[in-house]
Amino acid sequence: MSAGQPVIILKEGSSENKGKEAQRNNIMAAKLIAEIIRSSLGPRGMDKMLVDSIGDVTITNDGATMLKEIDVQHPAAKMMVEISKATDNEVGDGTTSAVIVAGALLEKAEELIAKEVHPTVIVDGYQKAAERAQQVLEQMAEKIDPTAKKDLLKVATTSMMTKLVVEDAPALAEIVVSAIQQVSELIDNEHKVDIDNVKVEKKPGASLKDTQLISGVALDKEVVHSGMPKRVDDAKIALVNSPLEIEKTEFSAEIRINDPEQMQKFLDEENNILKGMVDKVEQAGANVLVCQKGIDDIAQHYLSRRGVPAVRRVKESDMTKLAKATGGRVVTNLDDLTSKDLGHAKLVEERKLEDDKWVFIEGCKNPKAVTILVRGGSQRVVDEAERALHDALMVTKDVVEKPQIVAGGGAPEAEVAFRVREWAQKLSGREQLAALKFADANESIALILAENAGMDPIDTQVELRARHGKGDKWFGVDAASGKVSDMWAKSVIEPLAVKVQILKAATEAASMILRIDDVIASSKKAGGPPPGGPGGMPGGGEM
Repeated sequence: MSAGQPVIILKEGSSENKGKEAQRNNIMAAKLIAEIIRSSLGPRGMDKMLVDSIGDVTITNDGATMLKEIDVQHPAAKMMVEISKATDNEVGDGTTSAVIVAGALLEKAEELIAKEVHPTVIVDGYQKAAERAQQVLEQMAEKIDPTAKKDLLKVATTSMMTKLVVEDAPALAEIVVSAIQQVSELIDNEHKVDIDNVKVEKKPGASLKDTQLISGVALDKEVVHSGMPKRVDDAKIALVNSPLEIEKTEFSAEIRINDPEQMQKFLDEENNILKGMVDKVEQAGANVLVCQKGIDDIAQHYLSRRGVPAVRRVKESDMTKLAKATGGRVVTNLDDLTSKDLGHAKLVEERKLEDDKWVFIEGCKNPKAVTILVRGGSQRVVDEAERALHDALMVTKDVVEKPQIVAGGGAPEAEVAFRVREWAQKLSGREQLAALKFADANESIALILAENAGMDPIDTQVELRARHGKGDKWFGVDAASGKVSDMWAKSVIEPLAVKVQILKAATEAASMILRIDDVIASSKKAGGPPPGGPGGMPGGGEM
């Protein structure tokens, strides 16, 4: 009010939430997101069935996938979805844990806000505690040799122990580690892995046990002509990025033909051009052709007469992978094709998978691109297996690039909680309260694991604290036996990179939500004429 007159600042229909109420709403929304996915944490976690608006079903226990499929409206809840996405893109695993820790941090902060501790003080305490927690993690991590297959297998297997593919985890871990080792490259004494070089193709049918690693590329295409050979041993592959077709001119032209012979000459000339293209492929010594564009019917005919199988309209990403796998070069102009540009593979073969035909290019000598073909009983199983493999590939890549590991089962979080509590005693003022709450929030991972495994959370908490107090830093929750045990001895191993990412992402998200004390939401539709008299758009809605 100003001099008795109301001053309207916000658009009609807007709403505003201030202070404690705004904080309470935001914290509540974020906690609810964490609540949704807490039951899916760990080897004893449950799956969720998500049905979208058109009736498509997704069955998963992957945190990022769940939150992606749920159409979240609340802005604070959307932040939680974002941290799970970011964690998935960055390190590939730990998406559920990141959201759970962020939810726990907010829950503990709410207790302090109720005791009149200012949110900024809580955020400062959390930031300091997170730095200390990161130091603790780095001190407790064990360095490994990034080429040691034994350790990489443990990491890949641990990642899949919480998924649907748990029965076949050891066999799938073998495939994942072999794939990553084949595509990893040594640059400046550091191992680098481009995850895009591992192509994951899925096809329902057979069972998970039939999932296989192909030292090369599988294309979901068939050979273009029925007369072409379906199998070529010792293949020399031409990778071509230009069409084997007569291109239409860009400008309009017309050809006037006076007698039928000229018509025949014109057609023969087209045939000769196409035959010339096929000759160039053959002269280069190629006995397989993979083309990114189209192949004319007449060119197909000439290729089949020469016994050269061809595949057309292959995706650009697949062409790049083929070049890496076979050591060939993608040629944009057929005139430039020479024997040096050809890729090599032991075998190129068309095989039938279910109702479709696929072309397999395998047995490449030193493939820097490989394919994992995922099989499974149904589309749902194959989709979930693909997500499990994605996580396993990412964690193996994390360890190869940053070869430091810690035990799983909530052991690192319990150790962080113990050590941060010790360190917090030296802090003065209210930040100490925030640091202690930070420790409690980290402990929630081990407690939820215990809860999901049917153990008593309070007994577990007491035993974990006692164990870590004695210096047993690798003691965590063994969900399989329902006891607190040495997780290192059980070969439950996770990358340090994942743990650090969870810690950072959760702390940043919680801090951001805690700093908000005012939520102003503008209305979707303003009804009636706009303020200031008539003259608005007809219908009164927004355009």
